[in-house]
Amino acid sequence: QVQLVESGGGLVQAGGSLRLSCAASGSIFSANVMGWYRQAPGKQREMVAIINNGVTTTYADSVKGRCTISRDYANNTVYLQMKSLKPEDTAVYYCRIVVRTASYWGQGTQVTVSS
Repeated sequence: QVQLVESGGGLVQAGGSLRLSCAASGSIFSANVMGWYRQAPGKQREMVAIINNGVTTTYADSVKGRCTISRDYANNTVYLQMKSLKPEDTAVYYCRIVVRTASYWGQGTQVTVSS
């Protein structure tokens, strides 16, 4: 069982930056997938950025060039660096880790971008 705790969300003006962190209670070294997802009010949860097998990254078209996902095995943490934030980035951001066939989610952190 892996527990995930997100942090780093908050209120930021359009054009600003935030770095989200996802701290895992156990090792993430064997994770198949590490990723960030978001859910805006009234919308479905969507993928923002993922790392497959610790190497390959994939980004949603809406955040390409503005977000960078990274992982720190030493601290069992996954990060999402976001810049040039837009009001449409406002959502609850969730961290997800997949280890073999088990999928773990964090509780989410709110990101609000004001115009």
